[in-house]
Amino acid sequence: MKNSLTNRDALTGVVFALLAAVGFSGKAILVKLAYLDGVDAITLLALRMVFAAPFFIVVALWVRRQHAEPLNMHDRLLVLGLIGYYLSSLLDFLGLQYISAGLERLILFLYPTMTVILAALIYRRAIGRKVMAAMALSYAGIALVFLHDAGGKQSVNIVLGSVLVFLSTLSYSSYLVGVGHAVKRIGTARFTAYAMMVASFASLLQFAVMRPMSALDLPVRVYEYSIAMAIFSTVLPVFLLSYAIRRIGSGSASLIGSIGPVSTIYMAYLFLGERISLLQISGSALVLAGVLIISLTGRRE
Repeated sequence: MKNSLTNRDALTGVVFALLAAVGFSGKAILVKLAYLDGVDAITLLALRMVFAAPFFIVVALWVRRQHAEPLNMHDRLLVLGLIGYYLSSLLDFLGLQYISAGLERLILFLYPTMTVILAALIYRRAIGRKVMAAMALSYAGIALVFLHDAGGKQSVNIVLGSVLVFLSTLSYSSYLVGVGHAVKRIGTARFTAYAMMVASFASLLQFAVMRPMSALDLPVRVYEYSIAMAIFSTVLPVFLLSYAIRRIGSGSASLIGSIGPVSTIYMAYLFLGERISLLQISGSALVLAGVLIISLTGRRE
């Protein structure tokens, strides 16, 4: 009976990890679909955050009752919330104006490599040869996918978009390097909820300063995409992944999460008409292989 329950928990964890990976990947598809209706990145980001914020406020209040550990300045909540969720999201949304959803997801998937580099620089840790080889593999894969996308006339825009998304990934990696102390002290769910509230406030303030209220005069589809993005590509994946990690461990959840870039490529093909080539498939395979090697090596160490 106990083994049966354990197997059921493991299966549930696997399903939830898969759903989280697909949910996160769907964000780029929804953003690209919303852009077809003429909305700009700042307005769309504000809409995403305003619909997601109530869920995180409820979670923050609920978790605080269970873990009443007070916040302090050492948690760096404001700075980490701005870097990890506001700035990285803004750069990502801006980059998606210029590059394909498939390339965007692969660049974002490089965050373990950047986290390794940042940790090595900050904490003066040596990077092993195996990890360096895996990083070279990942960036070679990105180069192949970039060549696939840059084959058209908009190569300058492809470069700009790729740089913006790369900076988004760097921003999120900086957040991951700095978040360890606070997460251990107050818990992942509570810290994530607070950080998302900070990001939501920053996004809404930016919209209020930079856009008139008439910018919200948008087709109903944009609001539908924004709500879907908030629920299915922001709130639910965060908590589905947390549940999966508790059931199957972070290593297994990370491995399952590698389906994300692949699912983005095929969803982009289905919903956006983005073409798939052998070059893109080869580059994606190199990126996934490199990131998985780094993730597994990090777990063992």
